[in-house]
Amino acid sequence: MREFGYQRADDVHGAVALLAADPDARFLGGGTNLVDLMKTGVERPARLVDVRELPLETIEETADGGLRIGATVTNSDLAAHPDVRRRYPALAQAVLAGASGQLRNMATVGGNLLQRTRCGYFTDLSTPCNKRAPGSGCSAITGEHHNHAVLGASDHCVAVHPSDMGVALAAFDAVVGYETLDGPGELPLADFYLPVGDTPHRETALPPGALITGVTLPPAPVAARSRYRKVRERASYAFAIGSVAAALDVEDGVVREARLAFGAVASRPWRARAAEAVLTGAPADGDTFAAAADAELAAARPLPDNGYKVTLMRNLVVAVLTELAEGTAR
Repeated sequence: MREFGYQRADDVHGAVALLAADPDARFLGGGTNLVDLMKTGVERPARLVDVRELPLETIEETADGGLRIGATVTNSDLAAHPDVRRRYPALAQAVLAGASGQLRNMATVGGNLLQRTRCGYFTDLSTPCNKRAPGSGCSAITGEHHNHAVLGASDHCVAVHPSDMGVALAAFDAVVGYETLDGPGELPLADFYLPVGDTPHRETALPPGALITGVTLPPAPVAARSRYRKVRERASYAFAIGSVAAALDVEDGVVREARLAFGAVASRPWRARAAEAVLTGAPADGDTFAAAADAELAAARPLPDNGYKVTLMRNLVVAVLTELAEGTAR
């Protein structure tokens, strides 16, 4: 590991100023992803700016009835918070599915949003990877890709985003707050992650040197009737091969409102808007749920060894929506 400096920030503006003074510095939260990447040589910061002690560790109700979650809230505290469990249960379920207890005690909300792909070629410095070394190529396309993207990929990268939490946040229209030397700003999560295109190394729309300060969830009554379901290759801690965050409001057998997002199928949490359009106003039955899944997955472009994900996601969508419909019908 490259030698690096370390400095603890005293306040938000000071943290941003420290990073601005050193372009090779990185913010350090729980370190559950960054430190691993430093050990492999993928990340080589000259300095770490520790932000764990900043006053960003609270979860508070907003004036309009939503929730604001501070960037240094740990995953464990997020999943255990009564307002999150009651009003956005899919978010609590996603966090609990996302890591071991030890990791959840360290990992932060801000860091979770910025975690990088777990593609084996990304962390192997001996192989080409456009995300790690722009212009070098994508080894996964002709190599091992059974857990890679089927939606929104490009000829330059087929890696998937690993966050479970981000999938639930995408379903509920979360907004990411940040701070720069010029002041605060916001980005809807829908705009936070950049499309892969031909620049897969550019992952977010955060301004250079920006510090994530929190995430705001708008009020969403439908979110109280939500689920997160994750499929993985082993029952213990593992990254998803497919996941769904869903919320459904059914009245008189008809879907009044639906929220749907997919995980582990694209370079970012995938909001399933085509599926939502099919669901809204339609009968809450298996045929509708299958049609909704098919509408979203029509854009899938699987590689030779990951076509199973299309079938997996179709079945997962139908199963989760059926469960919700049976529990929310009135």
